[in-house]
Amino acid sequence: MFPLKDAQLGAFTFFASALPHDVCGSNGLPLTPNSIRILGRFQILKAISHPRLCQYVDMLRGKHERLVVVTEHYERSLEELLKEGKPTRLREKSNHPRSIPKADWTHTTVTSFYHVSVGRMPKGKGMSKQQQGEHSPAALGTPEVAAASPEPPADLTDSLELAAVMARLTMEVEAAIEEISEEGHVKLAKFGLYHMTGHNADVDFPIGYPSYLAPEVIAQGLVKSTDHNQSDRSSPSGPKVDVWSLGVILLELCVGHKLLQNVDISERLKFILNLGCVDDILTVISEEHGCLEITMDLPKDVQTLLKKCLTFHPSKRPTPAELLQDSVFAEVSALYKPYRKPDGLFTSSLRCADLIIPEDLGTFYKDEDYLSERSIDEVYYLWCLAGGDLEKELTIKGIIRSKPPICTLSNFILEDGESFGQVRDRSFLLDDTTLTLPLCQLRNRLKDVAGEAFYPLLEDEQSTISPSNSNHDLTAAATLPLIIREKDTEYQLHRIILFDRLLKAYPYKKNQIWKEARVDIPPLVRGLTWAALLGIEGDIQAKYDAIDKDTPIPTDRQIEVDIPRCHQYDELLSSPEGHRKFRRVLKAWVVSHQELVYWQGLDSLCAPFLYLNFNNEALAYACMSAFIPKYLYNFFLKDNSHVIQEYLTVFSQMIAFHDPELSNHLNEIGFIPDLYAIPWFLTMFTHVFPLHKIFHLWDTLLLGNSSFPFCIGVAILQQLRDRLLSNGFNECILLFSDLPEIDIERCVRESINLFCWTPKSATYRQHAQPPKPISDGNGVSRPSSYYSADYQDLPKTDLVSTSGT
Repeated sequence: MFPLKDAQLGAFTFFASALPHDVCGSNGLPLTPNSIRILGRFQILKAISHPRLCQYVDMLRGKHERLVVVTEHYERSLEELLKEGKPTRLREKSNHPRSIPKADWTHTTVTSFYHVSVGRMPKGKGMSKQQQGEHSPAALGTPEVAAASPEPPADLTDSLELAAVMARLTMEVEAAIEEISEEGHVKLAKFGLYHMTGHNADVDFPIGYPSYLAPEVIAQGLVKSTDHNQSDRSSPSGPKVDVWSLGVILLELCVGHKLLQNVDISERLKFILNLGCVDDILTVISEEHGCLEITMDLPKDVQTLLKKCLTFHPSKRPTPAELLQDSVFAEVSALYKPYRKPDGLFTSSLRCADLIIPEDLGTFYKDEDYLSERSIDEVYYLWCLAGGDLEKELTIKGIIRSKPPICTLSNFILEDGESFGQVRDRSFLLDDTTLTLPLCQLRNRLKDVAGEAFYPLLEDEQSTISPSNSNHDLTAAATLPLIIREKDTEYQLHRIILFDRLLKAYPYKKNQIWKEARVDIPPLVRGLTWAALLGIEGDIQAKYDAIDKDTPIPTDRQIEVDIPRCHQYDELLSSPEGHRKFRRVLKAWVVSHQELVYWQGLDSLCAPFLYLNFNNEALAYACMSAFIPKYLYNFFLKDNSHVIQEYLTVFSQMIAFHDPELSNHLNEIGFIPDLYAIPWFLTMFTHVFPLHKIFHLWDTLLLGNSSFPFCIGVAILQQLRDRLLSNGFNECILLFSDLPEIDIERCVRESINLFCWTPKSATYRQHAQPPKPISDGNGVSRPSSYYSADYQDLPKTDLVSTSGT
């Protein structure tokens, strides 16, 4: 994400439509609430970053299907200029000494349309090579795209209205004209509402403002599906729909007032549909609103641009890409450098190839507002830790209004359920008012943080990188329980900045990432940190794309059965979008590992990686593919009985080694690990614990080798020791059928101690992953002995090294 800079955090809210409680889906399960469907679709919007788009940050699901959206926000919009009642000329006189053409507003908006419309392009299925070339960004001749990864969905933009085009606050007003300063920008906001609501199917209000709707959208009408399981619906939305809306907005700016506002909605829509019978739509609209003289006074190329946008038939209307080639943008296009999305961590590209050092470093530290240099998602995360409450802020401003329950009852209800006497609550309609979230509380919390903390030096591997940055308070915070550290705003700021710097230097700083991960891993960067600990490298997206995830295979049926039962308490994983991603990642693993088979429990293993990398399936797949060989080598063979039996035998030896009394008791009553431990190890405890506990458990698990899960199992038994010793066989079976609450932090702490105290010979397994060969210094590789210090992972990364043994 981009830095916060002079932007604000904004929030707006709306309601999803409620589903009937007595209707189930085709699988017999209750229907997925529409708010969860919207939440799943929304996630892709968070992954889209572009200088011309306001960044989406988060979505919160509240009571009664309420959704709150957090986004990058600017308090001034182009609509405010329109309210001043002065016509805005798209192009000023060229001899104006400080004039920047108003066409750059239009150019910026069209560029943003083009960026989000790239995802609408066909992906090559059923297209000739010539057609694919015509639709490629290169063929379109616009370098700004540098398509975001992942690509935007095909229905991303909506019919727009003027308030959705936000401008920065750096506006200048001169004697006769308003003009954007050299630092000013215009960004598109609130795009994607049509996409996230499932083409309007999941809300009770229409998407789009009547005055800005394209004729083809009005002609189709509002079609609301009654099939709640239907995922694909025909949609009139498309890039050309947005071009019409843009034409209306530009004409309003040119004439200085809004159009099609003073008549009844039905008459307004009828007027737009009747425009198909006229030859010159621009002239007809101008005459209708008494502004023909102003319109005719516009430069010819501006009139031509407006006529192109206001073309009635979609087939003849230009796309945003074609609109960018218009002559009116000839001078403006040269002012904008092509946008190239920065390369991610896991790619074959040179990530620092285009690194540019600012010419004037003094402006880089202007006003010493270091927080504004952090990314928008970081600032929002810290705002929440500092006590930020979205619903509270919206309630204070009167955007969320509560009503006594008795006031919501109907006066009269018939036997068939029809009710009378209660008007529709207008709060369930769309109110696009955006509230600016106050950052003063966060800034006060961080006011004592020195500027050096925002730019920590990464020293050599022998040096110690202190999470406290020489701050006594942070040194004390580092000794507090993990759950407290994760809620400490100042501590998390230091950790996030440090990990962000280290991850950007991955894999060069891999050893220091391991070193800092032993302290703790900030939740905000957990996904990337896990990938670094698992040694993910290379172009993971290309590898993932090369896997056939569409051709039906025999395992499809079992995957479809397992997914609706896997961590469905989580809103993201229970959404239809989550299910779709689950299927793709699991199927990619099955197809790419032909020597292995799908066993129940593989879905649980996938869940943590998918949750942390919801918008990056390739990284979720890569992490899962690296995790399984390290900790579950050959567990997913078609005949895995010998592997599991050896694993359980070693586990029994571990119990006997560390707790002979408990081991003897369990053997006497016949309560062997085969009865309870197979789901533990087959899923690495993801079938036993909820995700929030798995995150803390795996933060440490990934620092150990393949024998560390034994220590976790023994630590769990020791927490239940008293109850196990006092119970017989039947009571133990009941105890493990509904496992009591386990203190994960204590489990992790004791697991590390057990790992350090256990001789490596006690955990030897014949069917473990073969040791990695090491070099003898002469370029000759030799396998390492199981009993040597260099067995499996590098000694620098082994948990045992933290004990000094």
